[in-house]
Amino acid sequence: MKNSNKLKIFNDPVYGFISIPDEFIFDLIEHKSFQRLRRISQTGLTQYVYPGATHSRYLHALGCLHLMQKAVSTLRQKNVQISPEEERALYIAILLHDVGHGPFSHALESTIVEGVHHEDISLRIMQRLNEEYKGELDLAIQVFQKKYHRKFLGQLIASQLDIDRLDYLKRDSFFTGVTEGNIGSDRIISMMNVREDELVIDVKGIYSVEKYLISRMFMYWQVYLHKTAFGVELYLIQALKRAKELYKMGERLPTTPALEYFLERDFNEKFSSDDIDVFLELDDNDVMFSIKQWQNHSDLILRTLAISVVQRRLPKAEIRNNPISKDELEEKRQAANQYFGEGAADYFVHQSELKIIPYDHEKYPILLMDKDGSCKDIADSEKQILTRPLFEPTIKYHFCYWNSDKLERIL
Repeated sequence: MKNSNKLKIFNDPVYGFISIPDEFIFDLIEHKSFQRLRRISQTGLTQYVYPGATHSRYLHALGCLHLMQKAVSTLRQKNVQISPEEERALYIAILLHDVGHGPFSHALESTIVEGVHHEDISLRIMQRLNEEYKGELDLAIQVFQKKYHRKFLGQLIASQLDIDRLDYLKRDSFFTGVTEGNIGSDRIISMMNVREDELVIDVKGIYSVEKYLISRMFMYWQVYLHKTAFGVELYLIQALKRAKELYKMGERLPTTPALEYFLERDFNEKFSSDDIDVFLELDDNDVMFSIKQWQNHSDLILRTLAISVVQRRLPKAEIRNNPISKDELEEKRQAANQYFGEGAADYFVHQSELKIIPYDHEKYPILLMDKDGSCKDIADSEKQILTRPLFEPTIKYHFCYWNSDKLERIL
């Protein structure tokens, strides 16, 4: 039966009411490929640190659609010509930009679909939808791939000041309660403009942009790279890695058909059509169901990792300014090997370099436009206060290792 009213309104806790611009966008939202995003966490296992961070990529995508409508309206008010076809393409591209994400953020990209990036999967899903809808996504795909001749349209989708970041920073700040990330997305969008086919910011918006850059840096160190959240994601990755290795040794594990499909295979190239079919059946529930079952597995390594994730018996984790000494690293590795067996340290002891460049002016410069139409990099503006110091990368080192005090009591 055909739905007679597709111009629905969603009530979003961040922005209030979000409207659907046309019926075709509603059809995409209702499609099972997009509905799957309801079951994909926006911030992985960050809820282990910030309990409110249970929001989904579905909600993020709707928020991006809302902000893109504001951006189009703003640019048109400033006499930037955007055709109805280009407008719809922007809405489709931003709505579907994360449709290829796997369970728990980027955990699967490090293990069972190693070598296949979520953006590549998003593109494959968009191409499949384009076939289903007989070419309706042609222009959206060009914009998504930055192959369309109007450069600023692609910059609205992916750049250093794109709609994706404007939503996820504000949304993640809201759900985690980390107020340092609460950016002025409305203000920044109201300052957007186009000059010589480049997305630029009116010069009077400079301080809103600087606050955005600072807020993004704070969100990385306080939320996305929080020592505990980063550590538990590492252990989730190692649990999936161990499960995959056990499958290679011929052992079958209790899991779902979708996850089993990927545990049994290696992926180093693009997905086949069959792979996409199964991937679209995979979500956070498959992983958590499986990890819960593995708490009782006979393999001590897998069982320990599963218990660590499910019961929040987390590794000890630290963030330091300098790399861990070889002696300290070796001491922790020997302790893990002694308890779990030779080679186990690779699962339980990890040192990771964390590198954040708050403002990558070479890859994605942010241009300010003065009243006379001239443009310059925000870092070269005489009005900038904080941008130039943000050129330099901040490098720290995450160190986590097996927490014997928590785990020995329950194994």
